[in-house]
Amino acid sequence: MTEAPSFSRPTIRRLSGHVIDLIAAGEVIERPAAALKELVENAIDAGATRVVVALRAGGTDRIDVTDNGCGMSPGELELAVERHCTSKLQDERLVQIRTLGFRGEALPSIGASARLSITSRTPESDTAWCIRVDAGVITPPQPASGPVGTRIVVTDLFFATPARRKFLKSARVESGHAESVMRRLALSAPHCAMRVLLDDRVLFDLPEQSPIARTASVLDTTPDTLIPLDEQRGSVRLSGFACGPARTRATGSGQFILVNNRPVTDPMLRTAIRVAYRPVIERGRFPVMALHLKVPLERLDVNVHPAKTELRFADEAEIRSLVIGGLGRALGHGSSGGGGIHASFGSRPSIVYPPRPPEPQERPLSLPVQGSLPAVHAARLPTLPDGPASAPRPGFAETDQGFAPAARPPRQPDTLDPAFPLGAAIAQVFDTYILALAPDGDLVLVDQHAAHERLTHERLREQYASGGTLRAQALLLPEVVDLPRREAEALMACAEDLSKLGIDLESFGPGSVLLRSVPALLGAQDIQGLLKDIADELASDPDLDAASTGSFSHHLDAILARMACHGSIRAGRRLKPEEMDALLREMEQTPRANTCSHGRPTWLKLTRRELERLFGRVK
Repeated sequence: MTEAPSFSRPTIRRLSGHVIDLIAAGEVIERPAAALKELVENAIDAGATRVVVALRAGGTDRIDVTDNGCGMSPGELELAVERHCTSKLQDERLVQIRTLGFRGEALPSIGASARLSITSRTPESDTAWCIRVDAGVITPPQPASGPVGTRIVVTDLFFATPARRKFLKSARVESGHAESVMRRLALSAPHCAMRVLLDDRVLFDLPEQSPIARTASVLDTTPDTLIPLDEQRGSVRLSGFACGPARTRATGSGQFILVNNRPVTDPMLRTAIRVAYRPVIERGRFPVMALHLKVPLERLDVNVHPAKTELRFADEAEIRSLVIGGLGRALGHGSSGGGGIHASFGSRPSIVYPPRPPEPQERPLSLPVQGSLPAVHAARLPTLPDGPASAPRPGFAETDQGFAPAARPPRQPDTLDPAFPLGAAIAQVFDTYILALAPDGDLVLVDQHAAHERLTHERLREQYASGGTLRAQALLLPEVVDLPRREAEALMACAEDLSKLGIDLESFGPGSVLLRSVPALLGAQDIQGLLKDIADELASDPDLDAASTGSFSHHLDAILARMACHGSIRAGRRLKPEEMDALLREMEQTPRANTCSHGRPTWLKLTRRELERLFGRVK
């Protein structure tokens, strides 16, 4: 039998100031990027219009931050390295916080665990002053040389806390975190020029810029690809820029969120972004954007965590609704609003889309053909015949220059209606892709199945939203669909909600369901395949328990997307010229028509310059 351990009553004692500083440093300065963030935020708060950052080994060996801000006097330098001394709080309420920093902890925390040197000069001073802190030991300020502003040098970070230093990642990983911090801060202060060097290599060098130019630089894109946002709801305003659904990343590193100019990583805001983009991007991909929320100071709590990257809103539901609605409206334009992808044949695309689900059997095309559409003479690409190369091909006539289409050639760009940005259809390739000539002369390529899938999806969504249910078409003979037990149970758990989509089911023994009706809009084409796909999605969704209790909204759009995929024209379907034009016109008027229901692009654009580059005319 094990003896109970002896126990002696512990006594409470007061920790030394040095130990207190080390404990606090572990909360504020968790890695080099956190120290860098605090230093650059101080520079921005000091009114700097230029900040230069130089790092060694990701900041572990050295962090050097120089700014041209207002500087500090010798007395202020001594206070700056004392805990809880700050110039940024004007009262005791912690409400009217307009600066990035306010806690007065950063410099003392850095000085407690590293070697810190601060050289600063005010505009009124004839000389700069330098103060040093080595593992919490302060050397009084001494005269030094230096321009107006402040230079802070941090070396041997965490040398006084070996446990923390031992758990740092590699220099490459720490450099990545530091670069991410600097990009967020650069976005928050477009009025401030920023230069960042890593081991003498320039990461970026940004001049003072307009908000859209700074956003384009940080997101590594061009201003014409950004979708502007400007939404107001009461006293809260959402602005910024978002990339279209064709521009995504494998992680959330391309999402930049500012609240009152403060870079944050708030989980509630990230969830709202994911919900807004869910209908238009592929699952597992992350959108790219820079959002800026302006919230009244009294309705926001920034004193949640020492790192100041998490917030508390007085009304989270209002903020969430504004972000979801604002992004949804910005993304909800047709192809007339732009957002297509420029084709590039010089390098492999940066985005690899997963394979499309197997395509079910063909169903008839049901696109409206508007009488106001311009007539198009489509030149269908002929099949090369067997025989001498000099023989005219079917549909072609011989001329002095060779062979030319016997049919009327496509119209020139200056005769195309600018009201139709996707232009006029001129041909169909592989009975799958539509070639169109845009009014500006660019070549547009449309995936007919992906495009019609989005149009069908939007019609299903509109019909469901307007009436709450989709009209059902009863089957003359109900069909028995055999499924794995788990998938059959998932279907029956949502049977009541599925009936609103026109899908009426009954249980038909273990692993089988009886299908009595289908959505009238889709007909009965491959309905078993559709039902199996829906069952698979429901069974694999981690929120299945919520669906079992009646919360089906999370699954609705995915099911509508699956229904749209099964109800759209297929690749390999030959279209008439007027059908191709009708498809282009409806794409221009349909929300989110730039991507299909799976987040893949519906159309590409090839400009004249890109064509000339392919043929070696330009470089």
